Amino acid sequence: MAVTAPAQSVQGLRPDPTDLKGLGNPTVTTIIASRACVDPRAELAVDVEIGPYCVIGPEVRIGRGTRLAANVCISGRVTIGEFNRIGPFVSIGDVPQDVSYRGSPTRVDIGDCNFLGNGVTIHRASEKEDGITRIGSRNTLLASSHVAHDCKLGDNITIGEWTMLGGHVHVEDHAGFAVGVAIIHNVTIGAYSFVGMKSKATQDVPRYMRADGIPSKVRRVNASALKRKGISKAAIAALEEAYRLIYLGKMRLPQAADLLRAHGQYTTEVQQLIEGIETQRRGKNGRAREHSLGKVETPE
Repeated sequence: MAVTAPAQSVQGLRPDPTDLKGLGNPTVTTIIASRACVDPRAELAVDVEIGPYCVIGPEVRIGRGTRLAANVCISGRVTIGEFNRIGPFVSIGDVPQDVSYRGSPTRVDIGDCNFLGNGVTIHRASEKEDGITRIGSRNTLLASSHVAHDCKLGDNITIGEWTMLGGHVHVEDHAGFAVGVAIIHNVTIGAYSFVGMKSKATQDVPRYMRADGIPSKVRRVNASALKRKGISKAAIAALEEAYRLIYLGKMRLPQAADLLRAHGQYTTEVQQLIEGIETQRRGKNGRAREHSLGKVETPE
């Protein structure tokens, strides 16, 4: 591994994975700033940059093209994929804030092409699920957002500044959060949904919906985002009719499904919405997964 100093600062939100910067060229090196502290047992791929004052532990693996700005701390068992951008003062892999944790070798897994803004914190898992805090690919976590132990994040998710995900939160693909959102433990945020600014989500947010408030409630279909994501006008119209029947009209789910079928609006998206609501209602306190997890003692 070649070492030069100092490393360049991280630039831009997310790298272009098509720009391989000569990765097929044996002269491409990994750059570690002279003032960084990298354990020699850490595994760094080619074309990784480690900024000054970073601290990288012995069980860390970082994929090619990933850039760390200054003062990043990565500890414990952490695997980070390719072409990620990690901003200053990010902390990944610290012990979970769960009073039951007894030091088991749990981990953090992060995919490819993510952007982690200044001061983002991501904790390793506790011992209550599969032992992994997981973040997928192409996600944007803005400054000072927090991902607690045992969270599972999919792909193409945007998390606003100062948004906090409590322990065991699951976030599906293409979901979004505004600034200052709080999500309590065991909540599931459905695909293509959105939680508005300064909201407190104590219950699951179904797919394709927008939730706001303290505590948050489903307010409408997340239509503007669905249009940007390429969801058809017909599918959005069907979701809006389902929302009107279920949330405004208080219609029972089987009746709403039958009516939507009769009008040719029982689309794949509507089916996913109704199935998600059914699953949520079978759980406890509006959280589908809580009945299977049991009570989780955590301050987050």
